[in-house]
Amino acid sequence: MGAQDHEGTPEASGDDAFNELQRMLRDLLAGGGGPTDPSFDPATLAQAAGLPGDPAALQGLFASLQQAMQNPTEGIDWSITRRTAIEIAGGGGPSGDPAGALRAFPVASLWLDEVTDVGQAPDAPRAITRIEWVQQSVDTWISLAEPVADSIARALTDALTGQLPEELSGSITQFGPMLRSVGGALFATQLGQIVGKLSHEVAAGGDVGIPLFAGPGREGGTLIPSGVTSFATGLDQDAEAVTLYLAVRELAHARLFRHTKWLRLHLITAVTDYARGMRIDTSHIEELARDLDPSDTSKIQDLVSSGALIPPKTPEQEAAHQRLETMLALIEGWVDVVTAAAVTRLPGADAIGEMVRRRRAAGGPAEHAFSTLVGLELRPRRQREAAAVWRLVAERGGTARRDDLWSHPDLLPTAEELDHPARLLERLGLAGVEPAASEPDDFDRELALLLDGDLPSAGSDTGQFGEGDSGENRRGEEPTPPPV
Repeated sequence: MGAQDHEGTPEASGDDAFNELQRMLRDLLAGGGGPTDPSFDPATLAQAAGLPGDPAALQGLFASLQQAMQNPTEGIDWSITRRTAIEIAGGGGPSGDPAGALRAFPVASLWLDEVTDVGQAPDAPRAITRIEWVQQSVDTWISLAEPVADSIARALTDALTGQLPEELSGSITQFGPMLRSVGGALFATQLGQIVGKLSHEVAAGGDVGIPLFAGPGREGGTLIPSGVTSFATGLDQDAEAVTLYLAVRELAHARLFRHTKWLRLHLITAVTDYARGMRIDTSHIEELARDLDPSDTSKIQDLVSSGALIPPKTPEQEAAHQRLETMLALIEGWVDVVTAAAVTRLPGADAIGEMVRRRRAAGGPAEHAFSTLVGLELRPRRQREAAAVWRLVAERGGTARRDDLWSHPDLLPTAEELDHPARLLERLGLAGVEPAASEPDDFDRELALLLDGDLPSAGSDTGQFGEGDSGENRRGEEPTPPPV
């Protein structure tokens, strides 16, 4: 830390120390160490942070960091996140044709009306571009990441304060805000990268599992045509059928959140409370740093991407995570059950549904990156158990009873009841109720009559032949006209 410059002057002023730190940071951001010193190479630093290495992206990144260093603030400049995400969303292929999604929405809505009492949202469903998806969802992503970013900034500042030489301890009040600004800018840039990449992976507003859109006109359901096209690529299914299936799922998701007015706030609050409970283990960071070679960029990359800097969950966080996981599973399980009931007429629906479930279970690279960044994986691991419970309640109590459980969070199945569905049936008074036989539709009734041989003959009074005619008139003979 400039020990030679201040040799023999242990009482160096805080201003000198602050200027020295500024010089070091400027060298770092400008690549002043030269090609022989990889730890001071901007591209190396970007690689270690999991950021892009192309010149344009690096120029924007380090311009943001230099701005944060020269004009430090207490908070994080989240405009970096918005700008980075929009730049990434704007590249990589056409935005897609919205016509298919707009044709699918009315049919999807009619099919849902037949299988659930949860009515449609007043907002019209929309087809939007990747850039619009970023613009309208980025505030939600920021609200989820901000508590973790604040915790990391505080932890790093505290760790640095505790390790400063005595001659520099007086300058912490000066360079502390600058350190937080630079660290915040890096975090904001990483979040922008994640949101931008996600815009190329999602096909619908509910794909991530949490309600990303809020506000007038935004809660009716959303499809991203380019994402729908990407999802359909490689499937041996008709593109229109895939679009219609995804439209049904998205509208079911939108209906649930619009109908269950408490659900969105309940879910977002659970995520942010979990994030605020995170405490960065500075001793763990110091231990990792002691054994880390700054020139070994691959090891640094592995360290960052593995999430090793995120400490193990506390017991309170484990409990919060379990509650959140159960809620996500209940939401996705209900959407799966309602969608499956609504798309029985759709060819290939089972194959499309299975692909949706596999894709959601695996998650995309950006979702894994978000998990690494904030230590929270938004995956409904218990979705299949939840779907089975929703089907069971509908079989015993009907769809209205099933959907009424969303009227209050205390009525929803618990994690224990997902493990033991009989306990849920006991609580609902459905333990001794036999599954209701499904009501046959007109086609099923006519088919049953045909198989039983009870269909009226072709010469019945409903056909073109006269009453009592067996329909076996010899060819060429006119049927006897009815009496006048």
